[in-house]
Amino acid sequence: MNLIINGKPEQLPDGITAAQLIEQLGLADQRLAMEVNREIVPRSAFPRYTFKPGDQIEVYERYEVAREL
Repeated sequence: MNLIINGKPEQLPDGITAAQLIEQLGLADQRLAMEVNREIVPRSAFPRYTFKPGDQIEVYERYEVAREL
């Protein structure tokens, strides 16, 4: 499935969850925020949140979130 992650096209398996993506990115133990199509996805929803082809995903690590404020 084609997704856009932090502005870059990526090919990922169908049915991947937000939690699996974060694990794959090596960020499972990090404080972060995630937007999908400009909507915040709560961290509590990561294990059950699945992506759709073409979703635009932004992952903000803690330092990026603080810098944005």
